[in-house]
Amino acid sequence: MMWFKRAGWVVCAIAVWSGAALADEVQVAVAANFAGPFQKIAASFAADTGHTAVAITGSTGKFYTQIKEGAPFEVLLAADDETPRKLEGEGLAVKGQSFTYAKGKLVLWSAKAGVVDDKGEVLSKGGFTHLAVANPKLAPYGAAGVETLKALGLYESLQPKIVQGDNIAQTFQFVSTGNADIGFVALSQVAPPDKPAIGSWWVVPAKLYTPILQDAALLKKGEGSAAAAALLKYLKGDKAKALIKSYGYEL
Repeated sequence: MMWFKRAGWVVCAIAVWSGAALADEVQVAVAANFAGPFQKIAASFAADTGHTAVAITGSTGKFYTQIKEGAPFEVLLAADDETPRKLEGEGLAVKGQSFTYAKGKLVLWSAKAGVVDDKGEVLSKGGFTHLAVANPKLAPYGAAGVETLKALGLYESLQPKIVQGDNIAQTFQFVSTGNADIGFVALSQVAPPDKPAIGSWWVVPAKLYTPILQDAALLKKGEGSAAAAALLKYLKGDKAKALIKSYGYEL
């Protein structure tokens, strides 16, 4: 009888230890516009799978450089679809694993109510000192903002008023602190589902800029990682999709 009790204890201990061993951590490079949604997704992912997703946010262009220099990221959630393709071509991401997890929406935003009208005519009418745009060489939303200005025939005239952020998060900060009157940011930043909307904005018509297809990539450092594979699978699931959509992204 005593032997069975001991054996049962040993079996139980092994089961608990094995469960802990299955839980893992994944290092994720997250495009700045997706920081809010990913925080919620990471919490849900941890509760549902036991894995932990550690997020570092920044511009997609800088992440590309860091990954080439050996940064320990295992998954990239880019703000474009070009960077994951480049990384695959250079052998730094696993081929065939990339997919679009969200389609972003660009907005022209002011932290103050009544400044940005629903047609974006503030751009041509003036009345502002600074227009914030993320670095178009590093941030896809910044590139979309420049594309929009050029499509409207306003880029040359407004260029002296442009202040440039390193990424979309810094661009948002410029506007929110009043260092810029208006700026091009992501819809997910100004209208999150869990906070009251602030200020005024214009959702830029999609025809004015190249579609912002945001792709996820399994990086070479994450190949064979159970947590990395689980996270990519989770992003394709209904729970993550519903959360992404609630932030204003298209799927």
